[in-house]
Amino acid sequence: MPEHVFRSPLPDVDVPDTALTPFVFGDESSESRVAMIDGATGGSWTFKELTDAIYSLAGGLAGEGVGPGITVGLMAPNMPEYTIVFHAVAVSGGTVTTINPVYGADEVRFQLNDANATLLIAAAPFADIAAAALEGSGVDEVITIGPVDGHRSIAELMAAPIGQIPVDPKEHIVVLPYSSGTTGLPKGVMLSHYNCVANLAQSNAMLEYEPGEVALAVLPFFHIYGMQVLMNGLLASGVTVVTMPRFDMEQALSLIQEHGVTQFYAVPPIILGLAKSPLVDQFDVSSLRKIFSGAAPLGAELAQEAAARVGCVVVQGYGMTELSPISHATVGTDVTPGSNGVTAPNTECRIVAPDGTSQGPGGEGELWIRGPQVMKGYLNNPEATAATIDSDGWLHTGDVARIDANDHMYIVDRVKELIKFKGFQVPPAEIEALIVTHPAVADVAVVGVPDIEAGELPKAFVVLKPDAEASAEELMSFVAEHVASYKKVRQVEFVESIPKSASGKILRRNLRARTK
Repeated sequence: MPEHVFRSPLPDVDVPDTALTPFVFGDESSESRVAMIDGATGGSWTFKELTDAIYSLAGGLAGEGVGPGITVGLMAPNMPEYTIVFHAVAVSGGTVTTINPVYGADEVRFQLNDANATLLIAAAPFADIAAAALEGSGVDEVITIGPVDGHRSIAELMAAPIGQIPVDPKEHIVVLPYSSGTTGLPKGVMLSHYNCVANLAQSNAMLEYEPGEVALAVLPFFHIYGMQVLMNGLLASGVTVVTMPRFDMEQALSLIQEHGVTQFYAVPPIILGLAKSPLVDQFDVSSLRKIFSGAAPLGAELAQEAAARVGCVVVQGYGMTELSPISHATVGTDVTPGSNGVTAPNTECRIVAPDGTSQGPGGEGELWIRGPQVMKGYLNNPEATAATIDSDGWLHTGDVARIDANDHMYIVDRVKELIKFKGFQVPPAEIEALIVTHPAVADVAVVGVPDIEAGELPKAFVVLKPDAEASAEELMSFVAEHVASYKKVRQVEFVESIPKSASGKILRRNLRARTK
């Protein structure tokens, strides 16, 4: 039986064979418009000021040896300077690996080593952790965003501007974000200039920006959603971006009111706050035209409640780091409750049942994606790449979905093991590998348990060694000492044994059933 392939109801878009930065900043008519506003300080940059800084810093980085084959770590919260550093590395021909600024030194070191980074650029408040991460890495120096005693800053690197160093857009890796994929420890996701440019062209054809729009960017730029949909996608469409270093409901509402924000990109916990928080009534948010939710499933009822409360449409999309990231999104403000939108232009989908058969409209199965936004693969990990992208180019998402007769896609379940805590990925294997090093622990399994605010909470089922003792609080503190805050274990349950299959695979579904 021939496979059923779903294609986008939208016409294909042209994907130029160009590097990322010239694509994002290619509209000279926007030069005098404000490109970015630092929500924390009020400082602003026009498009021309931003690009002048990018090409000057690129010249300085090139003088430091940054170019093709060199990877630079970037560790900072959302701020206009993030964009300057990111694109300066891209212009110089280097590769950026984006690092979560709340990581501890061990996590930063792991990523620097795995990505083979030779330079680390960090925002001033994170200079100490960044410096501590250098020991045992191939990085010799931390350069700071903002002045810090004992460190050179990016201001000192500014030099004569250079143009884009020639690269092969389809082969050159411009950014190396880290993702756990469907399972396992974090892996470097190799995204080419072409991957990123293609997805910007695809998603911007769906998201439909109007002249003069202003967007609030609170979702972190180190994460693919913030990096591509907010930072690069908004700037490529001439939208003014208001940055926030971390989410705070009162500050977000204040910035919406102050700057007349029209577009607000969010995750389900933020949507929940907009639906429930009494703070909403204290601010004028009438400028909002659309709220877009991603990174985790958003229930139709919550979306409708938030839309009624705020007075604008709430829509959602779907993507993965490995997809640069969007494969599905709501077109403009065409809301279909509970839907993740329609397939992006230039993209094909299959819905594959467990027996390998492709399902037609209404059928459920694993969502497979094929298109120009599919990653090149996982860095130095051909086995994981082959397990995710098959020989025909289909990326297996690990999510169970259905597509209806009107081309709308719905995520109905997850077959992958990742825990989604407030939109962040928490890989169980990483936490398990840490907990089992505790001297009292014989075996462990970590699963996500439902939570209204966070989406899921990491819970550890722990088997103690004979005659060993440890409290739940002790184990939670042990984990907290070594990982970023969103990876903390929130619950611990002691058990006699961990349920496993005949092949030794943890039966997480059995453990999740115990939490209901």
